[in-house]
Amino acid sequence: MRFFNTAGPTVCDKHYCVEPLKRFDLEHILNLIDQEKYFVLHAPRQTGKTTCLLALMDYLNKEGKYKCLYINVEAAQGAREDVKNGVRAILSEMADNAEMFLNDEFVVNHFNKILDSRGGHAALNTVISKWTAASGKPTVLLIDEIDSLTGDTLISVLRQIRAGYAKRPAMFPQSIVLCGIRDVRDYRIHSSRQKEIITGGSAFNIKAESLRLGDFSKKELQALCGRHTDETGQTFEDDAVDLAWTLTEGQPWLVNALAYEACFDMKEGRDRSIPVTAEMIARAKDNIILRRETHIDQLFDKLKEDRVKRVISPILTGTEMENIAWDDVQYLVDLGLIKKTGKGFVISNAIYMEVIPRELTLITQENMAPRFDPAWYVAKDGVIDMKKLLEKFQQFFRENSEVWIERFDYKEAGPQLLLQAFLQRVVNGGGSIYREYGLGRRRTDLLLVWPHDKGEKRSVIELKILYKSLEKTIAEGLEQTFQYMDRCGAEAGHLVIFDRDENKSWDDKIFYRKETFKGSPIGVWGM
Repeated sequence: MRFFNTAGPTVCDKHYCVEPLKRFDLEHILNLIDQEKYFVLHAPRQTGKTTCLLALMDYLNKEGKYKCLYINVEAAQGAREDVKNGVRAILSEMADNAEMFLNDEFVVNHFNKILDSRGGHAALNTVISKWTAASGKPTVLLIDEIDSLTGDTLISVLRQIRAGYAKRPAMFPQSIVLCGIRDVRDYRIHSSRQKEIITGGSAFNIKAESLRLGDFSKKELQALCGRHTDETGQTFEDDAVDLAWTLTEGQPWLVNALAYEACFDMKEGRDRSIPVTAEMIARAKDNIILRRETHIDQLFDKLKEDRVKRVISPILTGTEMENIAWDDVQYLVDLGLIKKTGKGFVISNAIYMEVIPRELTLITQENMAPRFDPAWYVAKDGVIDMKKLLEKFQQFFRENSEVWIERFDYKEAGPQLLLQAFLQRVVNGGGSIYREYGLGRRRTDLLLVWPHDKGEKRSVIELKILYKSLEKTIAEGLEQTFQYMDRCGAEAGHLVIFDRDENKSWDDKIFYRKETFKGSPIGVWGM
């Protein structure tokens, strides 16, 4: 029985899959190969790059026009600046794959002798040249995980490929595809020998084009779920598919992880007579976040990098992008952390929107745990008392914010993160938080959904930093809060304004006002 794959390349005989060769423009790629072009295919982690490359190799070899070989050079990462051992690892991988995929023993029979005689800085070029000359057909080489290489090893590999370019197609591959997370032009390679930073573009200036492998479309997500229905009879309700799309925006690993959790890990999901519901998808999302699956854990790790902080911090606060290098922004786009929309740069999907503040405030949430007793914020009928809850936070913020915000790596976003940590502890008792934020929005939108005996209560909380006069900020914030309430179908709205002026007293900052906008009551909180 097939299943949703979350680890390693997808094999369509074993896993539910979206046809790999339909994930990119195959006709365009074949044209580039026919034109003897060297090009780049890049995409964030766990989006299906390796699966697509393996499918391309199989397609080209069956077509018979070329001899195509896929290699993964990640094993050479451990060599770092040791070029000879790095190239040895690459040639060993090439030898194994040529035997396994092509029944070709040329590389395994010759690479060690060539490496010993030519050295690490020439052996890769020589082996590829001789392998191509002996192949009888034009060759195509697909090199995966190229950006896992570092320093002198990466420089040497790129330059040896560049040096062989003029010998194609008789003595060097007709086409080479470099595949990784980033476009090669964006590499900043630290050379230990030359004590300088070398750009990937200068080391590999023969690249004709860069192609990016996209996420699943909604139709592809529906088709993937449909594969499971076709084989098991278990259906996905429309609301479940819609929620999966909303949470993931088609990020392939997240799609597969949600579906696998709902259909194979959760007990009721293993009963094929029970359809997959939106509630099951929501629980699946919580489960994979709490377990810190590998994909999520890698995301957490990236948040520690300075260049990531420089971009994520203004997104969390909704401020403008100032004094941020474009390369840093592009780095986060290539990682799949952010994307550009008509409203500017935003976090790529709803799961990442939730994961980022939860991770950044994890210790804070744990330290808050002793303070939370549902008895003080949940009424007898199960309805959450938002006014009581925000009064509690207002007092907590006054007494503790300076100390707690100082502990955050993302101090500029400290007030917003602290409130989200506070609310996360609350919803861990039974609700959900949905977040919206992005560069230049000058606000953070939160929607707290709390289930109770008669349905659910939906409350909007709009967070703003005071930049201009208080009255102008309130007037602007009331309209924004109302618009978000209207869009979310929320019956309650709250506008929280953080005043970061250290010269003001807390008595001047702390207030609560009842306001109305277009007939909707909105509580305004100063902090």
